[in-house]
Amino acid sequence: MPDSLPYTPALEGRTLLDELNHRIKNELASVINLVTFKAVWTDNVDAKEELSNVVDLLHGHVQVHSILTMPDGDTLEDAGDQLRKLGLAMSQSKLDRMNIRLVLATETLPLESERCWRLALAIYELVTNAVRHARFDGRDGEIKISLMRAGSWVNCRVTDNGSVVGRIKLGRGLRIVGDLVMSLGGRVDRTSGPQWNAFSLDFPLTQREQDANRAVAGRRPRTYRRLKPLSVPFRLPVAGERVEAIAVRPEL
Repeated sequence: MPDSLPYTPALEGRTLLDELNHRIKNELASVINLVTFKAVWTDNVDAKEELSNVVDLLHGHVQVHSILTMPDGDTLEDAGDQLRKLGLAMSQSKLDRMNIRLVLATETLPLESERCWRLALAIYELVTNAVRHARFDGRDGEIKISLMRAGSWVNCRVTDNGSVVGRIKLGRGLRIVGDLVMSLGGRVDRTSGPQWNAFSLDFPLTQREQDANRAVAGRRPRTYRRLKPLSVPFRLPVAGERVEAIAVRPEL
């Protein structure tokens, strides 16, 4: 018998994460099957319609969870395409039902698959944070996600047109965002005005990512995918606006 298990901490952590993801998917599938069964067998038309809406909602959450599942392998992924898929899934599962419009502006930006996954997790947390805490005060809610490359760095910005009463507390969600971006070697800054909030994520590209992005830039001009017009202005903070840092950029 071996004296110890042949698992490294990283492999054990990956196994536990895989088990968690598998269990969540199975539980969601079970709930979907149960609600579908009830919808099929009920004779009440209104109940059938409401149960069908619940099934659609659950399918949307399954799609979000699938997109945010930790990737296998060490490939390069287009972060712009990944955020577009995540944004559409979040709109279908949550934002559309709350009358919050999502605006997405991205460019083709290859990232290593795990780093792309960490970025998507951070964006998910920021959008969820905006949904929970932003006050739209009768205005049509809008959340904007933009992604672009600036030399050897990446800038991703999440902006909403809501207002927040008082100072935003550094809760668990924002701590997760800070830790995720720090793991990418970057930082998170927050700026806000009377009717808007913005989180800016900046992190450096690895050498492999820089090479891939130069190859993309050499083949064609940068292309942006824009779903809807931008209505929340992006600008530098002025006097009276709040600026907060969540994570500190390490020395390069």
